[in-house]
Amino acid sequence: MADDAPTDYSLANPDTLTKYKTAAQISQKVLEDVKALCIEGAKILEICQKGDKLLEDEVAKVFKGKKISKGISHPCTVSPSTYVTPYTPLVSDVEEAEKALKAEEAVKIQLGAQIDGFGAIVCDTIIVGAGSEVTGRNADLVLATHYANELLLRMMMPPGLLAAGTEEEKKKAQAQKPYSQSKITQLLEKVVKSYECNLVENTTCWLFGRNEIEDKKKIILAPGEGVKGEGLPEIGEVWGVEMGVSTGNGKVKSLPNRPTLHRRTTTTYGLKRPSSRATLSEVQKRFGLFPFSLRQLEDERAGKVGIVECVRGGVVRAYEVIGSTDGEPVSRLFNTVSITKHGLSRLAGPPALNVEQYKSDKKITDEEVLKILELPLGKPAGDKKKPKKKSKKKPAKKAAAPKEEEAEDDDEDEDSDDDDE
Repeated sequence: MADDAPTDYSLANPDTLTKYKTAAQISQKVLEDVKALCIEGAKILEICQKGDKLLEDEVAKVFKGKKISKGISHPCTVSPSTYVTPYTPLVSDVEEAEKALKAEEAVKIQLGAQIDGFGAIVCDTIIVGAGSEVTGRNADLVLATHYANELLLRMMMPPGLLAAGTEEEKKKAQAQKPYSQSKITQLLEKVVKSYECNLVENTTCWLFGRNEIEDKKKIILAPGEGVKGEGLPEIGEVWGVEMGVSTGNGKVKSLPNRPTLHRRTTTTYGLKRPSSRATLSEVQKRFGLFPFSLRQLEDERAGKVGIVECVRGGVVRAYEVIGSTDGEPVSRLFNTVSITKHGLSRLAGPPALNVEQYKSDKKITDEEVLKILELPLGKPAGDKKKPKKKSKKKPAKKAAAPKEEEAEDDDEDEDSDDDDE
């Protein structure tokens, strides 16, 4: 009878975290491979095609022989400097297919893998052809995005999660109110304005679920009029955390490009055209509820026809192509994170930034912001389970390591400690 019990897909099940981590490792490996392809003159379409192939090849290597779904949680997209949303041109759109990368532009690469419906998405921004030193507004943009991202991750942790000291001090920390969405935006604006940049309007972080990258809760940064988020992160959740920054005013507009990125919704509708039904059938079979590009369909041209009624009937959502209103460069980062009793861990995210490479005459001076940036993301590994061989005491290591690395050190603990929950 135990076989009839529903499967636990929460982080309390170690298998869930393993699947997230496997998807994350694939996403990060492919991200680095795709970044190497992003050179001046490289065609965006060809980079996206190679990125998707790399994702498919890596996913095929894991969980062989297991009856679980696996695949791409977000197709490879490469967004030019002024584009805000993920961009993925089609082979059949001749002009778009010829679009190439330019030297020194800020390019956003986003992609992801999924194992058993647990998706890990990652996005990084690179400066095309950047040498060992980046200066000027590109340096300001990259540093503003980096520090805003680090601040956001720390503000997403539930209050008192990593509190130290006496029981009274811990209780006091846990009794603090979590950062409201408006307070989060307010503090992030202090960071980016230090570099004379602005947050990108309506940058959104989502709660992740199984087969769902836009679950019931969301945080909206720099919300536009009439737009607001819903809910805050809690222990046991996985989130997709996005940071968008512009050297301009941060305002966005729809670009004239054809929407090529789509996603199945849970809406049902009786499609009338055979071409529409064929397209929807392929989407359901191959992509589930994860985003896909029309160029991934077996017949791209037929897909362009079939998708029209699917979007009109609400069974498929089209992602508009959005860009900056003032034509200023935009930078984006995307992390997939888990929140456990140990803190916040980056499951998938851009590699640690070498801040020494970016030379800016600007810096963060706000004391409240600087204090938050000093906080760790997770408990240092080895708080327990280290009764190994006795050895001579060594001097403690200096606590000068970059804070962002601490959470990643903690990953190993999560697998075993989550067994106990």
